[in-house]
Amino acid sequence: MKYVLLGSLGADWSKKQNKRTGSARAKLKALGIKLESVHYTQGAYDFVDVVDAPDAQAMLAFSVWYAQQGYGRIQSLPAFDERTMVSALKKAGARG
Repeated sequence: MKYVLLGSLGADWSKKQNKRTGSARAKLKALGIKLESVHYTQGAYDFVDVVDAPDAQAMLAFSVWYAQQGYGRIQSLPAFDERTMVSALKKAGARG
């Protein structure tokens, strides 16, 4: 399942950027989560990533682990491709 991660970094993130990215990539790999893209942003969130996780539990485990490290906070949003959305609309009886 693909997820979009919206991340907010801790106040002293620049002092531990290399440690944060290295350990986060290692934890993702250990949980079977594939990191597909990383984008740093300006505004409400500091980064937006796209990952492919084997299940919701793996994604939840990563989010909890990330917060425990003091790196900041992540919101994980399930991402649905167009085919899945069209199928859901049909099941819902939506017309369009």
